[in-house]
Amino acid sequence: MSATSAVPRPATVAGRRIDAVEHRGDPARRPVVLLHEGLGSVGLWREFPAALAGATGRRVLVFSRFGHGRSEPPPEPRTPAFFHEEALDVLPALLPQLDAAGPILVGHSDGASIALIHAAQHPVSAAVLIAPHVFVEEMCVSAIRETREAFLSGGLRERMSRHHDDPDAAFWGWCDVWLDPAFPSWTLEEEAAQLAARTLLVQGSEDPYGSLAQLDRIEALASGPVQRCVVSGGHSPHLEHGPEVVERIAIFLRDARR
Repeated sequence: MSATSAVPRPATVAGRRIDAVEHRGDPARRPVVLLHEGLGSVGLWREFPAALAGATGRRVLVFSRFGHGRSEPPPEPRTPAFFHEEALDVLPALLPQLDAAGPILVGHSDGASIALIHAAQHPVSAAVLIAPHVFVEEMCVSAIRETREAFLSGGLRERMSRHHDDPDAAFWGWCDVWLDPAFPSWTLEEEAAQLAARTLLVQGSEDPYGSLAQLDRIEALASGPVQRCVVSGGHSPHLEHGPEVVERIAIFLRDARR
């Protein structure tokens, strides 16, 4: 996989700093914008953004959400509404600063859900949803409870501190939403039904945070064309099967507008 050098792309939303970088590519083509998982950040995508830029020839833009990585904290504590806030408030304010009109959204986990919501209501060139959530499964809630124990025991917190200025804000902003007593009724079925963009679904067949029923639900509801790519392994197929997933995305994007 080809690598490119990331350059900073300073941005602010609601007066708060967002940590963003760009892996350079053809400025005449629609850029790729990456939306990270619940505990993710710019750095935790690892080699994937550079590899994707090299394989597609497109600009790849990566940012950390409020409270993650080197971005400033969110203005208010996270609630289950944060998926829609990120998709419908933050992204529309951020994308013009990154010269990313009509982008190709590539989201992972929570980021895939945010990408789906945004794509349902705003023009995008295509969407790649890696391990998306459109409804709450007990297996996911159980896995998050286990992750909470790993954080409380100290090991996970120590690892997260290498990538987040405030690992507590990053962790609890994610965990408290998913373990909110009202969250089991959360669903994105209405948004999935409004998904008209060309979409690629990617998931690991042994993902502990979600079953293939998530992909089935999106395929059944989406109004636009949907492809799927299922690989072995867990929740991060773009890291566990990097070359294969990058190649599959690059093939999918050959037909994307511009």
